Amino acid sequence: MKTKTIQITSGRGPIECCWVVAQVLKYFIEEIKKAKIEYTLLQRESGTENGTLQSATIQLQGKALESFLSNWLGTVQWIGKSSFRKFRKRKNWFVGIYEIEAEKGTLLIDSDIKFQAIRSSGPGGQHVNKVSSAIRATHTKTGIQVLVMDSRSQHQNKKIAIKRLQEKVAEYNNEQLKKSVQNQWGNHLNLERGNPVRVFIGTDFKTQKINKNYKSKRQELKNNLRQQKWD
Repeated sequence: MKTKTIQITSGRGPIECCWVVAQVLKYFIEEIKKAKIEYTLLQRESGTENGTLQSATIQLQGKALESFLSNWLGTVQWIGKSSFRKFRKRKNWFVGIYEIEAEKGTLLIDSDIKFQAIRSSGPGGQHVNKVSSAIRATHTKTGIQVLVMDSRSQHQNKKIAIKRLQEKVAEYNNEQLKKSVQNQWGNHLNLERGNPVRVFIGTDFKTQKINKNYKSKRQELKNNLRQQKWD
């Protein structure tokens, strides 16, 4: 199965765009579930008002991700009146959905694990102290260590150590991915308006079908954008 990381961003737009990000995230997750795609919400950057988000980052895992995302990646438009600024005339708000290029995670392979047998400590009397049954396992590429003394069997402790190292390395990869996302805030500054892949209308966030012939629509959007004064 393929894995992709997706970011929904307001482009650091006004509070209305942050509200749209929160609504799009809900709608996006609903469609993810319908498509039976596994997902993990990696990051949410809150907006200044309750129920708003500057951005959200989701990791997807499953089959046919390209087909699913083809209807999502790009600019999303919401047509509606601001509930935060009642006298605001602007009715078109844009957010972006992008794929994040994440660094490859660290793989855990046997040759990268260093084992050290040490004497167990704690209850067990003289028998525990005389037998080197505890295992310290070190992942040489990341320096991650685990110490296991669950069993009196060195072999069993070694198996447990490998499992715990796998969990620790997975956590490490997840943290590295989050850092990668934080370093790609450029998406916020490069949000393109016009030619939306999705259009939603009103406070109930109803979806609107898009005419695939963009020739007339493109000119209409350009005219609208010229009239808007961006916040």
